Amino acid sequence: MRYSMLIAKKEIKSFFDSPAGYVTLAFFLILTGWFFANPLFLIGQADLRTMFNVVPIIYIFFIPAITMGLISKEKSSGTYETLATFPINDSEIVMGKFFASVGIIAFGLLFTFVHLITILILGKNVDFGQFISGYFGLLLLGSVYSAIGIFGSSLSKNQIVSFLISLIIVIFFYLIQQLVIFLPQFLSAFFQYISTGYHFSNLSRGVIDTRDLIYFFSLIYGFLFLSTKIMESRKW
Repeated sequence: MRYSMLIAKKEIKSFFDSPAGYVTLAFFLILTGWFFANPLFLIGQADLRTMFNVVPIIYIFFIPAITMGLISKEKSSGTYETLATFPINDSEIVMGKFFASVGIIAFGLLFTFVHLITILILGKNVDFGQFISGYFGLLLLGSVYSAIGIFGSSLSKNQIVSFLISLIIVIFFYLIQQLVIFLPQFLSAFFQYISTGYHFSNLSRGVIDTRDLIYFFSLIYGFLFLSTKIMESRKW
């Protein structure tokens, strides 16, 4: 775990040393701010539900963008082979990349607390239970998409290809709930269950169900496990 944390610190530092990192983070914050402020100025309505609805959509592009180079860049530059010579196994490398991605997401979400402060200043009532549950859900959802992004990054040396692979998988998990109305009834329940939107919607309403937690942690484990196996395949 110590090596994983060192890798995570290195990746986070690398992200903030790059202008592209600041641009990506600024893009995320501008979009969340826009969708929060828009109903505030147009109809005088200020709540966090709008943000909880829009952030999962922004995640679709934001998270593949920050994860696409975590492993593929190491492969293309040849630094992964150097990293592999250290007394560290592939699972620790993958976990380090994962912790870095989740850390960046958490950092971005931290800045959105300004919306909560705005609501409090305006004298609006805030359901803090829903607030905590919603942000917990956003962090879990971001963790799932990070695991998917690392999986996509492990499949190719090309960052654009890694981005597209991650994007397609994330879109599938996000949109599958919207497609259940076109499926036979015996399949709709299954595809609804595997949808990230279905499980996140419970958390955004303030409902923490162990079934949702099991779902999120299972996806995180599954994609990180696949990423590790792909990394280990270079030794075959």
